[in-house]
Amino acid sequence: MIKIILSDIDGTFLKNDKTISEFHIKAAKEILAQGKKFAMVSARMPEAIYPITDGIGLPRIPVISYSGALVLTETEEILYNKKMPLDDTKKILAAIDGGWTGDFAVNYYTGRKWYVKEIEKRVQREIDITQATAEIANFDELIAENILPNKILVMCEPPTCEDMEKKLGAQFQNLNVVRSAPHLLEIMDKSVSKAAGIEILLKHYNIKIEEAVAFGDNYNDVEMLQYIPQSVAMKNAPAEIQKIASAVTDSNEDGGIYTYLKKFEII
Repeated sequence: MIKIILSDIDGTFLKNDKTISEFHIKAAKEILAQGKKFAMVSARMPEAIYPITDGIGLPRIPVISYSGALVLTETEEILYNKKMPLDDTKKILAAIDGGWTGDFAVNYYTGRKWYVKEIEKRVQREIDITQATAEIANFDELIAENILPNKILVMCEPPTCEDMEKKLGAQFQNLNVVRSAPHLLEIMDKSVSKAAGIEILLKHYNIKIEEAVAFGDNYNDVEMLQYIPQSVAMKNAPAEIQKIASAVTDSNEDGGIYTYLKKFEII
């Protein structure tokens, strides 16, 4: 019997315009009404996840944020909180600043705080989308105070993002460097993945992986889709992501989560 639904957010639970399909709202509410668990698994910080669930009238639910670096229960108890090592943090920030010129924004996420060097256009757009609050800070000062990041996020043009992923991934073998969208590059400790975060959450609730269904659409969902046997890619996912999953459902625009859960009588 299925006991938990695990869903990525952007490109999966949300539509492309960041609104939510009525079908997905219905699916989440029906799952919870049955006494099953519904958990969000995202690269987002908790403060960019709760406005979504609050906005559609859900109670607090478990969240796996920063792609697995911070895991919270429905009571916001911290099950896992993995920060990047001090030396790696210093070196990768220096590599980003020294390796590329042009227009990009570096974001420093630690716990439930989001720090930036300035509120520029991409940061403001992220604030508008997520309803989270970014604070201006000097990253060197944060590091000096041993406030280390769960995640560093680089916002840049897709060609730059792809180039950074390739070069930084090769240079920093002990970090997880992956695009979550064509214009977003996520950097975390190597041990961090959505699969690792899910494993921690399932263990806490004593749920087996065979009792879970996972939905995703992008490259940072790969480990999750490989880990959960009943994994489902959205129709809007790249072809290589669809091949990894055990099934493909309708797109995020068409309520694919509801489609799958209804088809297999999970709701």
